[in-house]
Amino acid sequence: MDKITKWIQEFTGLSPELQERIFTSLIVIILLWLIRTIVIRIVWRKTEDPYVRYRWRKSTVYLVVMIGLLIVGRIWFAGVGSVATFLGLLTAGLAIALQDLVKSVAGWIFLLWRKPFITGDRIQVGSYAGDVIDIRLFKFSLVEIGNWVDADQSTGRVIHLPNSLILTDVIANYTRGFEFIWNEIAVLVTFESNWQKAKNILLEIAQKHAAHLTKDAEKRIKEASKRYMIFFTALTPTVYTAVRDCGVLLTIRYLISPRNRRGSEQAIWEDILAAFSECTDIDFAYPTQRFYDNVIEGKKDARAGDE
Repeated sequence: MDKITKWIQEFTGLSPELQERIFTSLIVIILLWLIRTIVIRIVWRKTEDPYVRYRWRKSTVYLVVMIGLLIVGRIWFAGVGSVATFLGLLTAGLAIALQDLVKSVAGWIFLLWRKPFITGDRIQVGSYAGDVIDIRLFKFSLVEIGNWVDADQSTGRVIHLPNSLILTDVIANYTRGFEFIWNEIAVLVTFESNWQKAKNILLEIAQKHAAHLTKDAEKRIKEASKRYMIFFTALTPTVYTAVRDCGVLLTIRYLISPRNRRGSEQAIWEDILAAFSECTDIDFAYPTQRFYDNVIEGKKDARAGDE
């Protein structure tokens, strides 16, 4: 062994003490890697749940890295009085040299502590929105939704964002807390249409597709109110009336799961088209040009020239 150490010293210039530190560090790293590999294989045999596997894989990485840093740090900084001193020097150096990375680590700690979102949640951070598929020390990853695709459906792209964004940008979580979103579908009918009849038809269609969610939503609100000040006076589907230049605007408002938004809109619109096609007194409105003769078409007591 002494001969090998002497040969390495002559060949590389590394002192026996430095060689010992390198060798010990490698042994520590290999042992920790083997322990993690064994744990992961045991978990893989025990369960096929992808979420459980993901959590174990990520947790063991963090644990092994932290233990490795402490042990290897003590090996290389044996002259430093304590682990706390070593960590203090390490943190100070990182804070100066790697400010952006330190912010990302701080964001990662915030994610573990406050859990504004976890893997599987649908979120929006600033202008980026998507389903969370991975959370790492410096970045988190989303399967993007929206952008050029309508109704919050997936674009198929995976975007990687630094954890520092969650400390500076607004975070919107679609699936935690209340777990439902309000969706609206605007239907414009002509002034000549029987808008009261159209409104009743729209309300029946909305109740058909969304009324069953009301009881589930009430339970979710009760659970969410334990952590947040969330309350709604009415959760049943409704239809609002307004007037626009082209006609009467009837807006369906209903609760839906975030991931079912586009499918629900399609089903509701198909029912609307089918129902209105059977009504001779209801027409969709759209931008048109018409000439209006008040003398002929105006109300009897409001025609031009009437005394």
